[in-house]
Amino acid sequence: MFGNPAKALRIGRLLWVAAALIAWVPGLRAQSIETRAPYVIMIDSDTNTVLLEKNSDKPVPPASLSKLMTLEVIFQALEEGRLGLDDLFHISENAWRKGGAPSRGSTMFAKLNSDVALSDLLRGIIVQSGNDACIAIAEGMAGTEEAFATLLNVRAREIELTNSNFRNSTGLPETDHYMSVRDMAKLARHIIRTYPEYYKYFAEPEFTWNNIRQFNRNPLLREAPGADGLKTGHIQESGYGLVGSTLRDGQRIILAMTGLNSIRQRADEARKLIDWAYRAFEQITVFEVGQTVGEARVYGGDKRWVKLQGDGAIKILLPRAARRRMTAHIVYNGPVLAPIEQGQRVAELRVRVEEGGVNLAVPLYSAEHIGQGRLHQRALDAALDLLTRWW
Repeated sequence: MFGNPAKALRIGRLLWVAAALIAWVPGLRAQSIETRAPYVIMIDSDTNTVLLEKNSDKPVPPASLSKLMTLEVIFQALEEGRLGLDDLFHISENAWRKGGAPSRGSTMFAKLNSDVALSDLLRGIIVQSGNDACIAIAEGMAGTEEAFATLLNVRAREIELTNSNFRNSTGLPETDHYMSVRDMAKLARHIIRTYPEYYKYFAEPEFTWNNIRQFNRNPLLREAPGADGLKTGHIQESGYGLVGSTLRDGQRIILAMTGLNSIRQRADEARKLIDWAYRAFEQITVFEVGQTVGEARVYGGDKRWVKLQGDGAIKILLPRAARRRMTAHIVYNGPVLAPIEQGQRVAELRVRVEEGGVNLAVPLYSAEHIGQGRLHQRALDAALDLLTRWW
C-alpha cells in the first residue's frame, strides 16, 4: 500500500518549499456532512489534519471559550514554578461583583474577601466556568485584569495564535475581544499535549463550592464515548459554543465550534460531528517511534549520509472510503553542512495520497551525530557540490 518510503529521495541541492512545514494540513476528502454550526473546525490531534472546517479563521466573540487562554497562562506558571496549587488568591470586591453571585453570570460563588486555593479556583473555572475565579487569579497574577490581558496576548503570540485578541480573563463581552475557532482548536491541542497533569481537571463531572453543587457543562462528557474535555461558552453576541476533545482507541479528535442557537443544538451537533469523524477517517502509522525514515546527504562530514527520524511516530489520516496508493519524499536544503547534532531538524517528510495532494508534512531530525570530516573528505564534497551545481 505504501510506496516504500524508507527508500528516501537522495537528491542534492533540494530547496525548501516555504509553505511545506504546515501546522494545519488541508482537509482530506471524505463523505460530506452538513452542520448547523456557522463557525467550526475539527482536527485529528496526532496528525494535525483538518477534517472539517467552516469560517474557521473569522474572528468571533469567544465567550467563556477564551477562558482556555486564561488557563494556559496559569498552567504555564505552574509548570515553571511561579505558582503552586496551594497558593491562595483573594476574592476582591471587583471579582465578587463582576464575576460572583451579584453578577448573575457564570460563577463558582466564592465569598467576598475570602482566600481560595488555586486548585479550587481551577476547578471553579473548568467545571463551573466561574468568572469570579478568573478575575481573582488575574488580579493575583498581574494586579489588574487589564494587565493580565496583556499577559494573555503575549502568550497567545508565543504559541502562535494568529487570530485572537484578549481584553479580559473571562470572555465577558468587550470590544476587540475575539478568537477564531482555528485558534481555539490549536489552543486546545496545545493544552492537551503540554499540560497532561492539569488537563485531567477538564474531565471532572462536578464541583461543589460554598455548599453549591454545579455540574460540568460540557455535554460531550455525558453523551460522547471517550470525551475528556474541554469547555463550553455562551453570550448573546456569539451564541452557544464548545471546544471538545474525545479519545477513542488511541485517536484524539478536537472540535471547536460556535454560533449555535441553543444548548441542545450545541450538544447534538457536537456529538454528530465527533461520531462522523471516527466513522469517516482511519489513522495509519507510517513510521514507528525511532524508526529510520531515510537519509540526507551530508557536506563536509565524517559520514556521507545522516539518518533521519520523526519526533515520535509518524501517522497519517485517510478517508476510509478513499484509501489509495501513498508515496513519500524527503525534502531538504542540501547537502546538509556538518557538523550535525543528534536531534537537529534537517528535512521534511511529505506524504501524498494519489490525486489528493499533500496530506502530511512533518519535520525530520538527525538520528545521530555527524562530526566534521577530514580535509580530504571536505575537498571531495566541495568538488561533488561543484559538479552538482554545474549539472
